[in-house]
Amino acid sequence: MSVPEAVDRGLLTAAVVVIVIAGAGLLARIWRGPSMLDRAISLDVCAALIIAGLGAKSAFARDPFYFPIMLVLAFLGFTGSVGIARFIAARDRPAPRRDADGTESSGGREGEAR
Repeated sequence: MSVPEAVDRGLLTAAVVVIVIAGAGLLARIWRGPSMLDRAISLDVCAALIIAGLGAKSAFARDPFYFPIMLVLAFLGFTGSVGIARFIAARDRPAPRRDADGTESSGGREGEAR
């Protein structure tokens, strides 16, 4: 094995070690929370780590087979993150206040332009 190949193999091994350590931290964040938003972001990072792992495997084997799979996973991770963000934004929207007469209030002062 030549020196450049040994360096490549060493760097790929270091990349895989970093991905595994990041995955362990990610699992801890998913387990502990504390909020739903933390868990949602952790699942998005999980998709990124899977893509990074596939990229490292593809580089190690010098095989471009996994590139389309990585592209599809990136698209699914993005759309999943957007969907979760919309769900959390709709859930966290404050409920309209009601006045003493039972009508909904906009929360602002009367006559104030929006």
